[in-house]
Amino acid sequence: MKTFEFPKPTPNVEAYNKKLHAGFSKYPERHKNFLKYKNSSKNAKIDYMPIKLDIENVSRCNLKCEMCQVSSWESFKRGADMTLDDFKGIIDEQYGVYELKIQGMGEPFLGQDFINMVAHASSKDIWVRTSTNATILDKKENYKRIIDAGIDEVQISVDGTTKDTYEKIRINASFERLVKNCKLINSYCDSLGIDKTRMWVLLQKDNVKELHRFPAFANELGFKRIAIILDVHGWGNDRLTDKNDQKKVACLREDDVEKLLGNARDLGVNLTFWNISDKYSQTNPCPWPFERAYISSDKKVVPCCMIANPDTFNLGTLNIDFNDIWNSPQYTKFREAHLSGKVPNVCRYCYR
Repeated sequence: MKTFEFPKPTPNVEAYNKKLHAGFSKYPERHKNFLKYKNSSKNAKIDYMPIKLDIENVSRCNLKCEMCQVSSWESFKRGADMTLDDFKGIIDEQYGVYELKIQGMGEPFLGQDFINMVAHASSKDIWVRTSTNATILDKKENYKRIIDAGIDEVQISVDGTTKDTYEKIRINASFERLVKNCKLINSYCDSLGIDKTRMWVLLQKDNVKELHRFPAFANELGFKRIAIILDVHGWGNDRLTDKNDQKKVACLREDDVEKLLGNARDLGVNLTFWNISDKYSQTNPCPWPFERAYISSDKKVVPCCMIANPDTFNLGTLNIDFNDIWNSPQYTKFREAHLSGKVPNVCRYCYR
C-alpha cells in the first residue's frame, strides 16, 4: 500500500506561517502559550490552553446525506445556532488559539452570523478554514463575502463527477448548482490572484467508479487542490459505524494511486489524501485531547470532530469558564485513558 501524502493545511506553508507569526507578534500571550505546548510532554494535566479549536456555528443542514449523522436528526437539526456574541466570547477568551475551523455537523452558511464570525477570527490573525456543501454559495453572493471576510481555506464537498452519482450521495442537492457555485468562488479567487479553496471528495462505494475522473473534474471547476478522504466513519456511534462500514472502499491499488497522482500533476492540480491509516496507539496517542477541542453550536465541549455530537459524548457545557472544563477532572481522566492505552469506546475507531 502506498504511503499517501496528507493534504496541506493551507494554500501554502508560507501563508500559514505568515499568519501564525503575525498572531504571535501581536499577541505575546498566544506565543507564550504555544511555547508551553511545544516544550511540554503529553500529560493528563497540562499547563497551557488549546492551540487549535473547531467551533460549530450551526448543527443543522439543508441536505440529507445517508453517511452523515445529521440525516438521522429530527428536521436535520440537533441544537440551537451559536450566537455571534457567544462566538466572540469564546475567541476572545481563548488567547492560545492560532488555528480555527468554523464548521461542525452542519452547513455553516445557514448561520446568519457565519461571515461575521470568520471576519472576527481573521481580524485576530487566527488561521481560519471552513467546510461547505456549496449549495448556497450563490445566495447573497456568499462566495464573495466569505473570501472578503478573510477566510484562509474553504473546503468544498464534491462527491461525484456526474449528476446521478453526486445527487445519490448528496441528497437534496443539485449537481448543476454545485458546478455553478464552485466556478463562481474559484473565478472570484482567480480575479484576486489568491488560492483559498480545496475540493474534498469522500470516497465510497457509490463514487469509487469515478475515482480517476476527479482530478479532471476539479480542474474543470477551477480548483487547484483536491483531497480524497478515505474514511467513512460513524462519529463514535455504533449504528452509524456499522452502516458506514458498508460504504467503505476496502483499499486502493498502488498503480491506481500512481495513475491518479500522475493525472493530477498533468493538470496542475495538487492531489492529496486524508486517511486514518496509521491508527493511534498508547505510544502515539491522538493529539486532540492535548492540543485542541470541538465546541458545538449549543456550547458543549466535545473531544474532537470525529465525534462531533455532544449527545454521544461531551466533557461539559460552557455555562462555566472554558478553562475550568479544559482542566477539569473529567478532561484529565479522558487524557489519562489515551495515555494508558485504555481508550474510551467512543474513540476506538481511531486506534489500533
